[in-house]
Amino acid sequence: MNGPPPNSRVTFLPTNRQVLVAAGTTIIRAAREAGLHINASCGGIGVCGKCRVRVEQGSVAGGISERLTPAEQELGIRQACTAQVSGDVTIRIENAGGLRDGRLESGVPERHRARMQAFDLGELREEGGFTCPVAKFYLELPHPDQGDRQADAGRLLRTLAEQHGERQVMISFAVLQQLPRIMREDDFRVTVTLERPVSRRFRTRLLHIQPGNRAARNYGIAVDIGTTTIYAQLIDKQSGRVLAERGDYNRQLSFGEDVISRILVAEQPGGLRLMHALAAESINGLIEAMLEEEHLDRDEITSITLAGNTTMTHLFLELEPRNIRRSPYVPVSTMFPPVRAADMDLRLSDRCMAFFYPAVSSYVGGDIVAGVMSSGMYRTDKLSLFIDIGTNAEIVVGNREWLACAACSAGPAFEGGGILHGMRAGEGAIDDFSLDPVTLEPMIMTINARPAVGICGSGLLIIIAALFECGVIDESGRYLHGLDTDRVRPGGSGWEYVLVRAEEAGIGRDIVLTEVDIDNFIRAKGAIYAGVTTLLREVGHAVGDLEQVILAGAFGSFLDLDSAMTVGLLPEIEAANCLYLGNGSLMGCRMSELSNRIRRDVARTARRMTSIELSEVPAYKDQYMASLFLPHTDGSLFPKAAERRRLTIDRRSAPFRSSRTR
Repeated sequence: MNGPPPNSRVTFLPTNRQVLVAAGTTIIRAAREAGLHINASCGGIGVCGKCRVRVEQGSVAGGISERLTPAEQELGIRQACTAQVSGDVTIRIENAGGLRDGRLESGVPERHRARMQAFDLGELREEGGFTCPVAKFYLELPHPDQGDRQADAGRLLRTLAEQHGERQVMISFAVLQQLPRIMREDDFRVTVTLERPVSRRFRTRLLHIQPGNRAARNYGIAVDIGTTTIYAQLIDKQSGRVLAERGDYNRQLSFGEDVISRILVAEQPGGLRLMHALAAESINGLIEAMLEEEHLDRDEITSITLAGNTTMTHLFLELEPRNIRRSPYVPVSTMFPPVRAADMDLRLSDRCMAFFYPAVSSYVGGDIVAGVMSSGMYRTDKLSLFIDIGTNAEIVVGNREWLACAACSAGPAFEGGGILHGMRAGEGAIDDFSLDPVTLEPMIMTINARPAVGICGSGLLIIIAALFECGVIDESGRYLHGLDTDRVRPGGSGWEYVLVRAEEAGIGRDIVLTEVDIDNFIRAKGAIYAGVTTLLREVGHAVGDLEQVILAGAFGSFLDLDSAMTVGLLPEIEAANCLYLGNGSLMGCRMSELSNRIRRDVARTARRMTSIELSEVPAYKDQYMASLFLPHTDGSLFPKAAERRRLTIDRRSAPFRSSRTR
């Protein structure tokens, strides 16, 4: 039996995107159908309170909960997961978390650019050019005559070897069928498209032939399939330049913010197909925007390289992911063969090939392998630590001789989850903070200099580091009493610090940091530091042996080093030995689009990365418990942080009393 007809128009601001839905549809489902993201870390089951929207015109049924104050309800704020459409309505998505007309901005802040890992195109060139996995070659074929009756296919292959050194080439049957016509269409001047194999044991494939010289029109796409966001680059394979770059939310996000939520959806009837379709639509939207910007035809895209964590890759390829979350945590595969992009529902040419970065294990995926490649740690003599921080933190230790890796669950704190006023990095998010050590009055900086609406992950780190360094919180994360400020006060979740007062905030109420928030942060940073120290111990090293630290991922790109060392998130190491990689996954995909040698290195590197399951290492729990303090139970590991805190507190003479002793 069919449901009610979709006759209610929902308009979403600020994008002005519209969708027709049936009465009774929840706002969060309407947003999903419109291809828009609403923060819902609980997966839309009504318990997180993050999915706030504002009803600007019309009305909805429901959507009111105890998480909304009377003043917010009066302003039309509702929870999108329980608010139901009852007619035409205009909805403004609150705290869109970086969404700008369907785009997400990526990059590294200016203050980190001096330590940014450079992308060296020169290292990818061989004999003056790029050896792309899918390459184009222009040929001027000799005309057949009485003295040269060689078959068209043989003539083509002979000329390809003579003019470009490409041998052991196999022509597809589809190309053979077109060969006589296309060779003669422009007087035996043709352009061929070749797919080079990753292993020399296999032959090069001739995918396509075109009349005339079209060798310069060869473009590729690099894609980072993130759990939260998907980024893509359009690449000119002749010059290696990035012509366009786009990012948007992964449309799977409305079904949950973590990989386990996605796997649970995929286990339902039709769920795996749905997860694939949502990821494909996200990627298609980025591709179409880039092609439109550069006025390119989709037929000129000859290859696309994608990297993601193991779950994201499985979902996109429609591989059964259920065993990734069940002990002993076994994926279907860690190596993925090339496929036609069109077979993956990507709106590209039938001849466009899709390549996927290999994974190492269920929780160390292709995005990390791509990051290792782009960082260059796989070919350096330095003992290096590579770390990508998010809900899960992936850690790699090693050098050109060996590589070991592990993953640890840090929880959502670094992405704003589990924090009362947490949010993703978006307009109005507090992303920088300083504290006067005498008055304890804050200086707040927000993204795009808008009124504060919440705290993003990088801001949370800086805030807690400043509060600790100034003696506002103790080693256990508890607020100290007796301070000469009214910003430290008892609240509904224990003691709290008022970051922004209601009259200055963009949400009409105080923005605070609670002791519960700090506890969640300490658990997250403790898991990561324990992961680093445990992995180092497993390979016979200690923190002091590290010669280089490489920070990757969205959070890592904006991470403040001093703050990270102050709270014990990262080991103390000289700033000059720390590099910001940015989106290493996307950079690795770009490298693979331009160099078949890199593709071969990728396969070898992934095979030699030894995965260590931290939950099976007895020392990990001990290391974790020792890390549940600021910065650590062993203060000698962080001497610089201790000295900075001592000097700061000495500037103020007010008495201190920890909230643990109240």
